[in-house]
Amino acid sequence: MNLKNHKIQKKLFYIFFIFLLTIIFIFNFKIIFAAFGDPQLVTKINSAFEKIESWLLTISTPAAAVAVGTGVFMKKFSFGDEDRIRTGKKLIKGSLFSYAFILAIDLILSAIKSLVG
Repeated sequence: MNLKNHKIQKKLFYIFFIFLLTIIFIFNFKIIFAAFGDPQLVTKINSAFEKIESWLLTISTPAAAVAVGTGVFMKKFSFGDEDRIRTGKKLIKGSLFSYAFILAIDLILSAIKSLVG
């Protein structure tokens, strides 16, 4: 049990460390670009990432709805089969978690944009 907690803490530390390095990296580039202006390539990359982000948010809502609907129908029409009920529950939980994760990433990116820009 103690070893498992240690591994989880180690993974969380790595995730936090990578997140912190990413934030520092973004702020350093923003300071450099503020001094010299945005290069053409960076402007194109920023617009490409914004298009990808908007596309991801546009497609994620219907995809999550279809996944939750499929899970609900799988549970409803399982006719007592425990494996199908379990699979339906996993599908519902997984799709809701994934959709919440996508919305949280959008929120974090918006916060970073407001801090940087």
